This record gives sequence, structure tokens and C-alpha cells, in this order.
Amino acid sequence: MKVKYFEDTDTAFVELLDKPVFETREISENIFIDLDDRGNLVSMTIEHAKENAGLREFSYQEIPRRETA
Repeated sequence: MKVKYFEDTDTAFVELLDKPVFETREISENIFIDLDDRGNLVSMTIEHAKENAGLREFSYQEIPRRETA
């Protein structure tokens, strides 16, 4: 996964898969998703990211799998 932030346009681009985009859908006024030819999410664009996505701070945390008894 890659996250790119473009300060000049306050746009965040989140790339989940390195695949060609088949279709782009507008989810809301400032959020767009890109899908591959099988309907899988490839990437997401968030315009006005600091306001719409709280992108002033970004963190990543991997939660380990719980073992079951």
C-alpha cells in the first residue's frame, strides 16, 4: 500500500493494488474510488484531505492475530 499526499491540492491518494484501473466511482463530492475489471478496490482519492479525512496525522498499526484456545 502506498499513500501519497499532494500539499498543493490538499489531495491524498491511497494505492492498495498495483493494477490497471477499469472504472472510477464517485463516492461523495470529494472521494473517488478506482476499481479493477473484477470490481476490486485499486485506489482511492480524497480531495480536501486535511478537512475530509483528518489527514493532519497518519499512522499505521498492525494488530497481531489472536490465538484461540
